[in-house]
Amino acid sequence: MNILHLKYAVEVERTRSITKAADNLFMGQPNLSRAIKELEETLGITIFKRTSKGMTPTQQGEIFLSYAKGILKQIDEIESIYKNEKQNKLSFSISIPRASYITYAFTQLVAKLDPTKELEFNYKETNNVRAISNILQNNYNLGIIRFQSAHEDYFLNMLHEKELRYETLFEFEHLLLLSKKHPLAEKETILQEDLRDFIEIAHGDPYVPSLPVTEVRKAEFSDSVTKRIFIYERGSQFDLLGQVTSAYVWVSPAPLETLDRYGLIQRKCGDGNRKYKDVLIYKNNYKLNYVDKLFIDELNAVKKELFTNKC
Repeated sequence: MNILHLKYAVEVERTRSITKAADNLFMGQPNLSRAIKELEETLGITIFKRTSKGMTPTQQGEIFLSYAKGILKQIDEIESIYKNEKQNKLSFSISIPRASYITYAFTQLVAKLDPTKELEFNYKETNNVRAISNILQNNYNLGIIRFQSAHEDYFLNMLHEKELRYETLFEFEHLLLLSKKHPLAEKETILQEDLRDFIEIAHGDPYVPSLPVTEVRKAEFSDSVTKRIFIYERGSQFDLLGQVTSAYVWVSPAPLETLDRYGLIQRKCGDGNRKYKDVLIYKNNYKLNYVDKLFIDELNAVKKELFTNKC
């Protein structure tokens, strides 16, 4: 028996369903069922019984779950105490989409920190599902998820079900990121049909849990594109754009400093209408710490700069 087993059992009680609990925990239903069975065998009791109302705790199960919730609460309190006591060590953890403006804000944050303090930061570029999972299971404090406006209701309902708070950071339309040497760089108005003969660089792991992969890909990637390179980390896109001047990538607005550093330009597509939101997420009971607030301040400053440059 370990802490994860306790979390699993408490989630099954909360949802009254192995299926829903497995979905919330981002694990397979058979694995969760097996873990609950192993826990029951270890304890020598039956924790849940199946009823018309779903998975219902037995009398012994209710006693166990009461202890389990008490233990998990104590663990949270212990972690909070020692995080607060170690004031000289700055901690920060976040999962984000691949976005230059977010990385620029993070870089500005790190550059302004007191160099005499210890720090431990975790900064992970990934997709929405992993960002949510990192908060629920891997002790990340913050996440930023990105979704098309068409999928907003789904993601907001998911955040509500998983008891995560959310704040909209940025709303934008995708822009084209091109080398200054790209054949279309000087074209006054770029249309999607103009892109047919060029190479699209795309992040290869878009995922919306409620939709089939084929439908998600259809929403994100045009069928008319016959040349596409899928990548899984943001740095590679800049190398490709710099060396392969016939390539392009769809991105959120990027800071001018980033564009100048890599010899790039960003252009609006005349008939591109995909709108996106970037949303900050964290647990309902989490209180933003000093570094979190500094990071959000930097994000707001970068966003203001992007709008100023746009004007």
